[in-house]
Amino acid sequence: MRMQRLQAFKYELMPNSETQRQLRRFAGSCRFVYNKALALQQANHGAGEKFIGYVAMAKHLTAWRNGEETPWLKDAPVHPLQHALKDLDKAYQNFFAKRADFPRFKRKGSGDSFRYPDPKQIKLDPGNSRIFLPKLGWIRYRNSRDVLGELRNVTVSSKGSQWFVSIQTQREVEKIASQATTAIGIDLGIARFATFSDGTYLEPRNSFKTKAAKLAKYQRRMAHKQKFSNNWKKAQANVQKIHMQIANARRDFLHKATTTLSQNHALVFIEDLQVGNMSKSAAGTAENPGKNVAQKSGLNKAILDQGWGEFRRQLDYKMAWKGGMLFAVPPHYTSQECPECHHVSADNRQTQAKFVCVKCHYENHADHVGAINIKERGYRLLACGDAALSRSVKQEPAEVSQLSSGMQ
Repeated sequence: MRMQRLQAFKYELMPNSETQRQLRRFAGSCRFVYNKALALQQANHGAGEKFIGYVAMAKHLTAWRNGEETPWLKDAPVHPLQHALKDLDKAYQNFFAKRADFPRFKRKGSGDSFRYPDPKQIKLDPGNSRIFLPKLGWIRYRNSRDVLGELRNVTVSSKGSQWFVSIQTQREVEKIASQATTAIGIDLGIARFATFSDGTYLEPRNSFKTKAAKLAKYQRRMAHKQKFSNNWKKAQANVQKIHMQIANARRDFLHKATTTLSQNHALVFIEDLQVGNMSKSAAGTAENPGKNVAQKSGLNKAILDQGWGEFRRQLDYKMAWKGGMLFAVPPHYTSQECPECHHVSADNRQTQAKFVCVKCHYENHADHVGAINIKERGYRLLACGDAALSRSVKQEPAEVSQLSSGMQ
């Protein structure tokens, strides 16, 4: 059997000073179009009108490009500008479907990017390590690996002072069967990044925590400079550099971990954690202030520092590429249920790390217990389906009111 694989190949661009100015201008034009369309949507909603779809919004873009107020929009390629409107339309659709928060205005220097969606306008010359982009011409890039497949689109993005190109391709590959034969359950946490059902575990990388003091020092220096002055821009570059180091270290750690898991296991079971809900602020409102706000803020930082969402995303597609399968199971009571007698009680977990069953006196590390229960639930999910598993979860004792996961 064969399957279609979408894959992106990312490279660092090596533009000259003039091309860098053009890149910043095009990214700024796309950001302007996105923000102007978002402001128009908000004003339209305030007037009681219906949501403006992409087709109708594209007509506004034509007027903006031909108008007297923003004639400079004509200097930017039209397809990236249109794609900025599609990004906003997708953001609204995700909001309507309750998959994301309400769209926010974009800021300069934060995630500057633009996309060329038409592959016919793009030329790739890997032999000379260069790529041709409309209204930019040929740009050299650091050719670290071959581009495989038929080119679909190209995204140009910036991080700090560096520019990158992400080339998405599509190709047909053989659908292979996993060479591994084992299954494993994974309990994600903070003290331990991942604890496995076989008793092994991974120490956390804590890339933000290790750089937090240095980052705070440079942020203080930046705060003491006059905004947008040359010294302020130099301090900002140092802050951005540290953020890049944090992100690169976390991404490298997650890629190594997920690659190893996908190569060594045919089935992987993880908790279906809602990271966005788990890391929400506890500050509350002026009328109803939250409790233990400082402690919850520290917990939120620790959760986000682990990169659980990115870990699951990487593991999902890598397991598929290797012929394995990834299953997410409900996280209810995984660290409060005894894997021997299946007695569920909040008293079973006496401390952060210690698990002692109050009924049969089974002892183990609490995260290891969670991983064992996750694996068992995964097998039940495969054997009985969602309905049987949901019934078994609902039958847990009512006095256990808190959801428990490896981070508790």
